[in-house]
Amino acid sequence: MQNELVLLHGWGMNQGVWQLILPELEFLHNDVVHCVDLPGFGQQQQYPSPYTLHSAAEQLSRQLKKNSTLLGWSLGGVVALYIAHHWPEKVAKVILVAATPCFAEQHDWPGIKPDVLEAFKEQLLNHRHKTIERFLAIQAMGSESAREDIKQLKQLLDSYPAPQASALAAGLTILRHEDLRMLFRQIQQPIKGIFGRLDALVPYRAIHEMQLLNPKFEYEVLDKASHAPFISHQGDFLSALKSML
Repeated sequence: MQNELVLLHGWGMNQGVWQLILPELEFLHNDVVHCVDLPGFGQQQQYPSPYTLHSAAEQLSRQLKKNSTLLGWSLGGVVALYIAHHWPEKVAKVILVAATPCFAEQHDWPGIKPDVLEAFKEQLLNHRHKTIERFLAIQAMGSESAREDIKQLKQLLDSYPAPQASALAAGLTILRHEDLRMLFRQIQQPIKGIFGRLDALVPYRAIHEMQLLNPKFEYEVLDKASHAPFISHQGDFLSALKSML
């Protein structure tokens, strides 16, 4: 018997990002596929205060059935890892998509330069719509139909309520400050990963470091994909995912 597959989106997005591949996912999984909005995003307009990784993950964990498979993209991957560690009875397996246990660069870890994340936060406060549109453009990098992908994605996202400003800011704070490397080493459930070699937000070297942290970690890298392989390279993504499910 398979477990429920739960999809967690990334920063600034909502469950609309999965709609393009949802029929294929339901066919692959042969069981319930559940798209969940992170607190403060999409249809999940209620969010905890203070908004922290722990409080957001706790709110989400209450929506999960036991032994779910969590597929977390970007920020959703960080949340998935946190839930797997703190509420292990809820999670049978974690599949990361373009996500690492630590997004910000450290002296011993490749990642996004902290000043880039801080600048993003400043831009967000002053020009929210432009910042999210710029982020959308990053998602489609590497796609031969990038312009069309962005247009379609924007339509899907806009069919859900806009994210709460507090949730957007909190999400960037989580990406900037959370370091789950020790937790990643300790998690008992299987962890898989799908990455894009051209991803500007998840350096290729970080994937190797993740395997050093957790030798059981298995992953696949799509050579021509960027930060959102399920958008830019759907066929390759679904093929990789099929073996992991």
